[in-house]
Amino acid sequence: MTGKKKTAQASLEAMYRVFTVPEAPDSTLSRIDQDISRNLAGFLQEHIVAIERDLGDVVKDFSESAVPEKPVFVSEQTQFLLDKLVAHSVHTASPSFIGHMTSALPYFMLPLSKIMIALNQNLVKTETSKAFTPMERQVLGMIHRLVYNEDSAYYRKWMHDPRFALGAMCSGGTIANLTALWVARNNAFPAEGSFRGIHEEGLFRALRYYGHEGAAVLVSKRGHYSLSKAADVLGLGRSSLISVPTDDDNRIQTDALREKCLELQAQKVKILAICGIAGTTETGNVDPLEEMADIATEFGAHFHVDAAWGGPTLFSRTYGPLLKGIEKADSVTFDAHKQLYVPMGAGLVVFRDPALVGAIEHHAQYIIRKGSRDLGSTTLEGSRPGMAMLIQSGLKILAREGYELLIDQGIEKAKRFAEMIEERPDFELVTQPELNILTYRYCPAETQEALTQADTLQSERINASLNRITKFLQKTQREHGKAFVSRTRLEPARHHRYPCVVFRVVLANPLTTQEILRDILDEQVELAGHADVQDEMDVLNNLTRAVLDTPQANRA
Repeated sequence: MTGKKKTAQASLEAMYRVFTVPEAPDSTLSRIDQDISRNLAGFLQEHIVAIERDLGDVVKDFSESAVPEKPVFVSEQTQFLLDKLVAHSVHTASPSFIGHMTSALPYFMLPLSKIMIALNQNLVKTETSKAFTPMERQVLGMIHRLVYNEDSAYYRKWMHDPRFALGAMCSGGTIANLTALWVARNNAFPAEGSFRGIHEEGLFRALRYYGHEGAAVLVSKRGHYSLSKAADVLGLGRSSLISVPTDDDNRIQTDALREKCLELQAQKVKILAICGIAGTTETGNVDPLEEMADIATEFGAHFHVDAAWGGPTLFSRTYGPLLKGIEKADSVTFDAHKQLYVPMGAGLVVFRDPALVGAIEHHAQYIIRKGSRDLGSTTLEGSRPGMAMLIQSGLKILAREGYELLIDQGIEKAKRFAEMIEERPDFELVTQPELNILTYRYCPAETQEALTQADTLQSERINASLNRITKFLQKTQREHGKAFVSRTRLEPARHHRYPCVVFRVVLANPLTTQEILRDILDEQVELAGHADVQDEMDVLNNLTRAVLDTPQANRA
């Protein structure tokens, strides 16, 4: 034995073998494939390390910038991925991972994904997708019908008409929102007289021709940051995304919305779009969509609903009515990789009027010709994978009844968790769940009492201390690796609108149990007694006592 490392050789024969010959059944890659197929949850549990490794340390494993001169064996690369990548990935499928909008996947998504990858279809053009294109049109039709509930005759007419499109498939909600606002912008400044349209002449000439001083998009202060990106990319400028105040339930104030529209109108600013939210990212609330639709109609604005999170609530007969008014939207965003339980990288936007997307249509003689069935002519992205296959599979295998069960149990679980929090004297529920997202924080009972009596300055000091404690608890719990909740910053009315750091929980994983939720709260209580946070707890106790020990008359 020389101890020398065996190296692979690059040759035409080896390259041919890589493209055509599968790994031997006893190879590392084949064994992994079999393990995942037999027990995905077990594989993830075994290979993802629970204790967090510092990201700065992980970077060292990926510090080489030169492409290797010589090939490595598949087995060697596979082992590297297991040791250095898989081991230090995030276990998003874990039932105790309840901090973000990423959940466990139905088991069938894995083998079906293999089919999709093996076929390697490109949905930009029927020449590279064939049956995938009508399937994508069908998926858009299914979601369109879920939102707008037209009759079967409507979809027979429009779903496969090559001159129109019911929507656009995207890689996620960001591109879906951008596509919706792109359509809104182009339709707001169409070709007329000597003006060839904004798509040809640009925003500056469009505003000058139509006599406007600017253009704006309005959304609540809880709007997703992707809308800011869209305003930037579309040439409107981020400051043209107008943030409208919300009420105590994190829903847009429609009176404030209308007042802002009147103000902009008086300033000769074109209101391109009004955006409603069906499931805010931070708190899961739903805007008053019906009232917003009426305001959009009044001001001639495109009404878009960002339902990336909450859209699938429409499957539920019990909770679907929370989204009343969504059927009046000109466009609606869905994220399939959220509550349609599809792997990452799948979103879509549907349009009430199949002719709307014509405003962004592009053609190229070599690939996307006018009159073809291609959907690439109305999508921002060119080459796209056949993710619609996985969405369609979910819609057929789980069906409306299955999605209804998943939605209902998620919302009901969130309600029960809210009750669990309220039953514990040392926790404060910050936002009640409307869908399946809620926020709360660790806050000792005495401190909660003090906050009801504190003046503004005392309240700010107590909340500042609680913010530091919340950050410590969230970070430490994540590092311990047993469970994960995220954190965000809200301005509750009961705390004088002071920015409070809170725990944020998303309950979409059907495998998350009440026992797991109870354990998460127990661990947070335990961490609050940790020596590393004791000094801050002493500060909090002193601030609390200062309020409670001061006579009411003196505070006044």
